[in-house]
Amino acid sequence: MTPQQRLLFGGESAPWEEDDRELRSVAQVVFSEAPYGPYDYAVPEPLRGRVQAGKRVFVPLGRGNRRRTGYCISVQSGVASSRRLKNVLKVVDEATLWTPSLLRLAQWLADYYLCPLGQVLETIVPSGVRGAAGTRMKTLLSVPDAVLARMAELRLPPKQRHVLEYLAHCTDGLTAQEIADRCGCSVAPVQGLFKKGLLEATERRVSVFVPEVKGAAEHAVHALTDAQQSAVDAIVAAIRGSCSRSFLLHGVTGSGKTEVYIRAIEEVERHGRQAIVLVPEISLTPQTWQRFQARFARVAVLHSQLTPQERNWHWQRIAAGQVSVVVGARSAVFAPVPQLGLIVIDEEHDPSFKQDTAPRYHARTVAQWRAQQADVPLVLGSATPSLETWQAARRGVIERLGLPRRVAGRTLPEVRVVDLRHEWKGRGALSRVLVTEMHRALDAGGQVILLLNRRGFATYIQCPLCGEVVRCPHCDIPLTHHHHDATAKCHYCDHEESAPTACGACGGTQIRYSGTGTEKLEKQLAACFPGVSCLRMDGDTMRRTGAHEKALERFRRGEVRILLGTQMIAKGLDFPGVTLVGVVNADIGLHFPDFRAAERTFQLVTQVAGRTGRGEAGGRVVVQTFSPDHPAIDAAVRHRYEWFVNHEWESRRRFGYPPASRLVRLVVRGADERATERAAEQLAEAITRQQQGVADVRVVGPAPAPFPKLRGKFRFHLLLLGPKLPVLRRIVSAVRDGIDLGDAVQWTIDVEPQDML
Repeated sequence: MTPQQRLLFGGESAPWEEDDRELRSVAQVVFSEAPYGPYDYAVPEPLRGRVQAGKRVFVPLGRGNRRRTGYCISVQSGVASSRRLKNVLKVVDEATLWTPSLLRLAQWLADYYLCPLGQVLETIVPSGVRGAAGTRMKTLLSVPDAVLARMAELRLPPKQRHVLEYLAHCTDGLTAQEIADRCGCSVAPVQGLFKKGLLEATERRVSVFVPEVKGAAEHAVHALTDAQQSAVDAIVAAIRGSCSRSFLLHGVTGSGKTEVYIRAIEEVERHGRQAIVLVPEISLTPQTWQRFQARFARVAVLHSQLTPQERNWHWQRIAAGQVSVVVGARSAVFAPVPQLGLIVIDEEHDPSFKQDTAPRYHARTVAQWRAQQADVPLVLGSATPSLETWQAARRGVIERLGLPRRVAGRTLPEVRVVDLRHEWKGRGALSRVLVTEMHRALDAGGQVILLLNRRGFATYIQCPLCGEVVRCPHCDIPLTHHHHDATAKCHYCDHEESAPTACGACGGTQIRYSGTGTEKLEKQLAACFPGVSCLRMDGDTMRRTGAHEKALERFRRGEVRILLGTQMIAKGLDFPGVTLVGVVNADIGLHFPDFRAAERTFQLVTQVAGRTGRGEAGGRVVVQTFSPDHPAIDAAVRHRYEWFVNHEWESRRRFGYPPASRLVRLVVRGADERATERAAEQLAEAITRQQQGVADVRVVGPAPAPFPKLRGKFRFHLLLLGPKLPVLRRIVSAVRDGIDLGDAVQWTIDVEPQDML
């Protein structure tokens, strides 16, 4: 027994512990909550053969032998030891949930992102799969082989013989009622055969979920452009050569990147293998799924808006090798495809590919590892690649495939900038220029997309008499006013309260609701464009399962003329009827205290501008901004990607931020501000001691996080920067294993963070 186990178990043996020197099987088990393990358990004789790596087991843990579900990560047979080990009590799963390849992936993730293995395992396999959602245990009847051998000599009533002869040709077991229905009789003949011992019964978990069958949208297949064909040829060569090459498919918006993906996947399918296609937003999944469903017969989807039953159904089909293409958001990178042939990440620059809870993985990094392990190509597609990917392509680590022009000879849209410093006169969120252009587009029969990356009605609530702003009591962030239910909400912790009618500080009743969110803009549009159908897509309106798909289908059919939304409508969507895109406020997020703020703004404006001009009628873009001269805004409206990334790279290199360095962020949080600050200082001192003698490693902080209080906890953060990520991980790992900050605070590790807030 290890010292850690002796402490947990109190140095005492339980009645079910083994204490002998015989050869035995030992299972190594980890947990998703502290204490994480791994811990060794003896496998009792009745469970040998059933306890396997990749299954969950029920085990006793701790001094009180509290029973917990753990994850078996290995089993060793023939172990000779006199250690006192507790027994595994029960095997939870009939079949393994984590294949050997997924177990290897989980261990790599745990090491790379400095996260407990049990948490990683729980992330990889969805809860709907772990709980076998949409299935139930059934008693299935079949004919034993011994009975089949003597069927000719059996003297049976006609109905019983008919049932027996039917079952003789069935490869799968059936319930008594299913047999009766198929044979056109009651269950009595079936029961009679069972009583005579001519049928045997087995218990098996079977699916009872019936998926909704959705038709695939038709998509015309066009001849490839020369640039598309060159890209396809390069990727296909890697597929045929079983080569783990990485490609950057850098194509302007509307250049036909999806068609390149499809042609490459057709080659994968011809080799009997499967592809994983990741998209950043749930709103993109229905459209992408339809594109692939129109070209491939076997497509599965994985994303968070699926019900547990749907998710389990798709997962089981994928694991059984019954699909050619898996389409999904971030977590689909873990899809258990048995014969991986290609991974595609569309809009690879998007920050939503980074998970914000443990394990804080980036799907792009995970995809790179999986592709290397399987010797298959990885394709990263974007019109605005991240600086990390762009620099990797410049260094030759990734091969760049360019699509510099739109398909069918279409040109990039004309962009007009509205300087709100001079144009805005308090008439609402829409400038005269944007309103005029909207009338022009709508009168010509076109559709309009408006981007406002801020939901709610008013973005803050303020008393004009004393200046008091209504803030979240848990986050110290201004609450957003939602007009439809007269509430004030925090979009970070979901705190909600009634919208105030009087100031809590001075009692004044002249409450001012300032700023504009999508809800307020929707009302302004109704007043400005009466009778014109408008649809709002944001976090408030798209909460129901299938809401994204229904909304976009209405827009596609032309039932909706104006589509208003947050960033979920800014990328990937392809609607030929859109002739105008309006960016209502391009400055949102531009001045955040985050070194990636300019890059995010450039990408968002460029992507939403690319939603127009995809049809014969062409398109225009109007960008409203208070910062028209900012490099990110100026480059986006001029379609100058390379100029922007070169400018941004020089800034990152000068200040030592990624991709000029590697980064690990540590965040300490606690309910007491001073205690949290002291803990952060203690952590920084430990990190500094650990990195002494290590060249080129910087420790920045601790300092209050940009959002110093969230969800009732004060937050301090510090950064480790250096040229080599393994060195940074080694420093943090050593400190993590040797420091105790007490129970009053918690601290998290974010390897290669994408969000500094």
